[in-house]
Amino acid sequence: MGGTSDRALARTLLERHGKTYAEESGIRMRDTPQPLYQTLVLAHLLSARIRASVAVASARALFDAGLRSPRRMADATWQHRVDALGAGGYRRYDERTSTQLGDAAELLLEEYGGDLRRMRDAAGGDLEELRSALRKVPGLGSAGSDIFLREVQGVWPEISPYLDGKAVQGAERLGLPTDSGKLARLVEEDDVTGFASALVRASLDKSVVDEVRQAADG
Repeated sequence: MGGTSDRALARTLLERHGKTYAEESGIRMRDTPQPLYQTLVLAHLLSARIRASVAVASARALFDAGLRSPRRMADATWQHRVDALGAGGYRRYDERTSTQLGDAAELLLEEYGGDLRRMRDAAGGDLEELRSALRKVPGLGSAGSDIFLREVQGVWPEISPYLDGKAVQGAERLGLPTDSGKLARLVEEDDVTGFASALVRASLDKSVVDEVRQAADG
């Protein structure tokens, strides 16, 4: 597939499926402590073997319950967190996740004053160091770390383009380049985050691939 066709396919994918998971969760992304923390919570929920729609609904339920900052999360009772997760449909992992969210909030408060920018700054521009620090957050793991970095790259441009394995898998299914640099150049710089989310949706749902191909060909 030639470059022009790749761009058309990428544009169609972005237009139809380029809403970030953070946007779906009601997070107004900025480089400030609260939206960064909320994105970390969302990444934690998305990293489990559960439908993305349930993870998004559960993140919204946590935020609606007032658990929008590490302090509020840490101060909440275990049952309050369980109830909020249950309200979002996150029932299979709710008890363990409630414990992990509390432990993660405590770690962030103790190590970084609840501000993930301090974690980023402590890594000194070393992406692997940053990923390593994120993996130490209880419940996040490698998958959650990738999701978080993918979602915040628009406000942390030093890590962009961040197209993780899931995004590359989506590109492969669509017949797009699997080199992250070539892939990112198919869209405008400001659209990379949404493009990454759209590629993940393509990796998870074959109907997205079929729909986008058909629309781009039309």
